[in-house]
Amino acid sequence: MAEIPGYAYGDPALAPSPVGPKELEELKAALMWTEEDNEALREAGEVLKDQVEEILDLWYGFVGSHPHLLRYFADPQGQPIPEYLERVRRRFGQWILDTCLRPKDEAWLAYQHEIGLRHHRSKKGRTDGVETTPHIPLRYLIAFIYPITATLKPFLARKGHPQEKVERMHQAWFKAVVLQAALWSYPYVKEGDF
Repeated sequence: MAEIPGYAYGDPALAPSPVGPKELEELKAALMWTEEDNEALREAGEVLKDQVEEILDLWYGFVGSHPHLLRYFADPQGQPIPEYLERVRRRFGQWILDTCLRPKDEAWLAYQHEIGLRHHRSKKGRTDGVETTPHIPLRYLIAFIYPITATLKPFLARKGHPQEKVERMHQAWFKAVVLQAALWSYPYVKEGDF
């Protein structure tokens, strides 16, 4: 795999997640997560791995068509920063694969925490050394659960799997996105409220 700028999965320099393995298992239980979901996500990863660029084209088209969303990739004058958009895009593509194929262990937890920090004023723009809108409001992390889930189903259906298998992969993806959005919210909440 080519090096992805700013991609720090498994980097020992990352701070450990404040959410431990026990809390992760409890959160997964609240999502009705099963071993079948793990299997369905692995299958989804195989289905999606050669469609990542097309998925990103769709998602970036959506963001780019809404100035109020595109501004989170813009400079202080409101102009999109092409290099920043490209670096984030490469990490976003890897995130699709990580969502499906990485084990949900402490390294995964640490990187989820890092992703949350990179959306929050704690680290927004710092990984790429850009001066940009310094914070993405929590409402957008939550709202993006829908488009990132709803738009993926047609891609999961492209390889000719039976409808029930496509639905199983889609539901596992939905759970995984909700799980991550919940973890990304950690920097946004007051101490003790997570």
